[in-house]
Amino acid sequence: MITRGFRYKLEPLPEQEALFRQFAGVCRLVYNLGLEQKATWGRKHNLGYVAQAADLTKLRAEFDWVRAVYVSCQQQALRDLDRAFQNFFAGRTSFPRPRCRGVDDSFRFPGREVAVKRLNCKWSTVRLPKIGWVKFRDTRPIRGKLKNVTVILDAFGWHIAFTCEIAHDTPAPCSEIVGIDRGVTTTLSLSTGEMLSLPERLAHIEAQKRKLQRVVSRRKRSSNRRRRVQARVARLQARQARIRRDFHHRAALGIAKRFGVAVLEDLNTRSMTASAKGTLAEPGSNVRQKAGLNRVILNASWHQFATILTYKMEEKGGQVVAVPARFTSQTCAACGVVDSRSRESQARFICISCGHTDHADRNAAIIIRRRWNTALLDVEGVHQQPLEASTGRDLTISENPRPSGRGRC
Repeated sequence: MITRGFRYKLEPLPEQEALFRQFAGVCRLVYNLGLEQKATWGRKHNLGYVAQAADLTKLRAEFDWVRAVYVSCQQQALRDLDRAFQNFFAGRTSFPRPRCRGVDDSFRFPGREVAVKRLNCKWSTVRLPKIGWVKFRDTRPIRGKLKNVTVILDAFGWHIAFTCEIAHDTPAPCSEIVGIDRGVTTTLSLSTGEMLSLPERLAHIEAQKRKLQRVVSRRKRSSNRRRRVQARVARLQARQARIRRDFHHRAALGIAKRFGVAVLEDLNTRSMTASAKGTLAEPGSNVRQKAGLNRVILNASWHQFATILTYKMEEKGGQVVAVPARFTSQTCAACGVVDSRSRESQARFICISCGHTDHADRNAAIIIRRRWNTALLDVEGVHQQPLEASTGRDLTISENPRPSGRGRC
């Protein structure tokens, strides 16, 4: 069994849209009340989902406007909160934050309480409890057993997402292996020599967005004119996210169809995109340059690609392997010598030991592919210049020997 989502654009009536906002607001309130309750009394009274669901029953009996919202949606909000705390205590995420209006406008129904009916070749309708039948644009058929239904508001309006379980027989994996280097200038570089970059229209949209953001800065706060421009900026950002996600889906699907093992670097994107501004006592250097680099890294969405590639590889019977990222850009794919001077520029790699020349990203992708099933540690070869190694200490000759005339050490 595999779990897949099917997302569609809703076309609600004005009264249904008002109910959507009411449902989202009450579910957001229930989540925030449960978060405050857990943060205040959770450690002392061991509050879990069952105890908070009992408190929700009392809250619904006291306030009519809370009781007007379907109870399952509020229970789903409490389940989300309980799962967020489980992830926090397991060390996978940070402490749960309160949900905010304009950011967390969504609510969820269990799949057994929702019905779907097809109207024609382009439109279908879904029955949501206490809301009624709502039309949506049917762009592809829903497959599998319906598990839950989520109604979401974004910059383009209200959408509905159906989560389904689909029976799936995993095929035999392919024997081919590929190393993938995720970069800034070239988004994805494969060890086969293929170079995949984000669509150019993302840069055009970014220029439009920056122009509108300057207009926003000149508008009076809380004015209608400012809100209208902010809505345009939000639509451009949502369009960028869609283009980027579509690129990642297409690239990941192409890789999953051709290869059985995809090897990626184990990158800590959060640390890589940390600010360089420092503190008042010790201010950082090159703050603006680092901010620009962070923006480009986040625009590439390396983590999103890894997530999409992982489930697509599993669906095709393959696997994704993460290997250490140390010195992948400084190691020669031909002789294994590690030296920072071999990386002449962002795109050019010339080994100072053997003279091997290649595109720097492709050379790194070959090194990544080679590390997936080897017993070697972080570094394949040897350092040509001990003092230039990124270990932060002076290495002795015994720790870092030079290659002998008979090949690699």
